Amino acid sequence: MSRQWQAALLVGLSMITVACGKKGPLIYPEMLVPAAPTAVTAQQSGAVVKLQFVIPDKDGAGRPLQGFSGVKINRRATEVGQKNVCTSCLSDYRLFRTLYIDHLPANTQRLGSRLIIVDDDVSAGNIYSYLVVPFTADSVDGISSLAAEARVITPPPAPDLKIQPFPTEVKLRFSSQPVMSGTLLGYNLYRWSAVTARSYLPLNREPIKGNDYVDSNLERGLKYRYSARALIQLTSGNIAESAESNEVEGVLKDDE
Repeated sequence: MSRQWQAALLVGLSMITVACGKKGPLIYPEMLVPAAPTAVTAQQSGAVVKLQFVIPDKDGAGRPLQGFSGVKINRRATEVGQKNVCTSCLSDYRLFRTLYIDHLPANTQRLGSRLIIVDDDVSAGNIYSYLVVPFTADSVDGISSLAAEARVITPPPAPDLKIQPFPTEVKLRFSSQPVMSGTLLGYNLYRWSAVTARSYLPLNREPIKGNDYVDSNLERGLKYRYSARALIQLTSGNIAESAESNEVEGVLKDDE
């Protein structure tokens, strides 16, 4: 190439740079898809597995996500103790469920950006692994989540639940059978009423220690219903909820 052509080329490139302004970082096409769902967990709850995760609001480049439509959930089932399991082999996963964010089925709940799905097609003695892949309205798959895993056992026995109403609060008392395998971490308490749906998330953020719990954030005249599950840390290290307790109901008492 002659010097004249080199000079002309440099001038042309300079003009393009000036015309376009300052260039940003290079964004690869594969980064323009939905980012991976986060906070993905799977936990046994009685005879089912609860899978929950936070749906993305950014693409792979960190920009606001456009056209998000739903998620595909892929599942792998293996037997406890099964040998030669390839933990990184995606071919072992099967499409379990496709969820459209605007048309969620009955066994799925959305709480803000968090989705909770109940998988009731599980059996004791198996390990279930889940991958969550977001997709757009144009059917473009995003980045897969990390795998979440739940080891399913015969559900631990349900605790017993009692309630005692007072004028400004209700007192709940838990009791459970001795844990034969694992360690009792505490209890999860669930509450609902005629004006609030029964949530897949417990009322408490941390396991309730001890045998008593006082609920004071209540509306007078409204009847509340409660159930509880014991939270057990298994010898495998997994944490599972027991079978569900009996349901109790109560309403704040009138001032005496």
